[in-house]
Amino acid sequence: MFANYLIGLREGLEAALVISILIAYLVKTGRRSALPPVWLGVGGAVALSAAFGVGLSFTPVDTFKAQETMGGVLSIVAVGLVTWMVFWMRRAARFMKAELEGRMDQALDVGPLAVGVVGFISVGREGLETALFLWSGIRAAGETAAPIAGALAGLATAVVLGYLIYRGGLRLNLKRFFTWTGAALIVVAAGVLAYGMHDLQEAELLPGLQNKAFDLSEAVPTEGALGWLASAALTLLKAVFNFQLDPTWLQAVVWVAYLVPVMVLFLRPHRSPLPGSAAAPEGSKAR
Repeated sequence: MFANYLIGLREGLEAALVISILIAYLVKTGRRSALPPVWLGVGGAVALSAAFGVGLSFTPVDTFKAQETMGGVLSIVAVGLVTWMVFWMRRAARFMKAELEGRMDQALDVGPLAVGVVGFISVGREGLETALFLWSGIRAAGETAAPIAGALAGLATAVVLGYLIYRGGLRLNLKRFFTWTGAALIVVAAGVLAYGMHDLQEAELLPGLQNKAFDLSEAVPTEGALGWLASAALTLLKAVFNFQLDPTWLQAVVWVAYLVPVMVLFLRPHRSPLPGSAAAPEGSKAR
C-alpha cells in the first residue's frame, strides 16, 4: 500500500504542478478565457489514464502463460518508463516552469484547441505512466483493495498539496522532494522488475524458475504474537520492496543489477548548468 501511495503522491504532484503552472500563467497574464480549454484537456487526460488502467485490469487472456507473459512484459515497460521519468524530472524540474509557459504562449497564438492539447499532453504523459506502473505494482503486491486505496490516497494528497502550492499557502523544496521520492521509486521499480522476471519464468520464456537464491519460508514463525509480527513485517516488505521469501537467482541478480547502478547514477551530484541557462525557482509558489 505504501509503495502505491508513493507512486500516486509523486506522479499526482507532478501533474498538479503542471496544472498549477499553466493556470497561474493564464491568470497572471489576464487570459482567463483560455482556462476552460485547459481544464477540458486535463479532464480528457485523466479520463484516458483511468480508462487505460481499467483496460489493463480487464484485458482478457486465454491461458496462464499468456497472462504471465503480458504481466512480465508490461512490468518491464513500466520500469523503463518510470526510470526515464525520474531521471527526466531530476534534470528538467528547474526548467519546467519556463518550458510550460513557452508552450502555452505558442498554443495561445494558435487557438483554444491548441491550448486544450497542451493541457492534455502535459497531464496525459504522467497519467499513462502512472496507470501502467500502478497496475504493475498492484499486480506484484498480489492484492486488490489495499494497493488501490494507497494509490488513491496518494493522488488525493497530491491534489491537496498542488492546490495549496497554487494558492501560496505551501512552499515545497521541489528538488529535495523529487530526489527523495525518485530514489524511493527506484527501489520500488527494482521490485517490480524482479517480479516481472518471475512472470516470464512462469511463462517459460526465461529459465531458472526452480533455482532459488534462498528460501526463508520455513524459518518464518506462523503462530502466536511472533507469527503476527513476522506476517506484518513481511507484508510491509512486500508492499514496499516486493520482497519474496523464495526468490529465484534471476530475480535476485536482476534486482541488484538494476538497483545499484541506477541509484548511483540518480544520486550523483548535478553538473553545474551552462552559463545563461534559464532556471525555474527551486521552491514552488505558483503565483
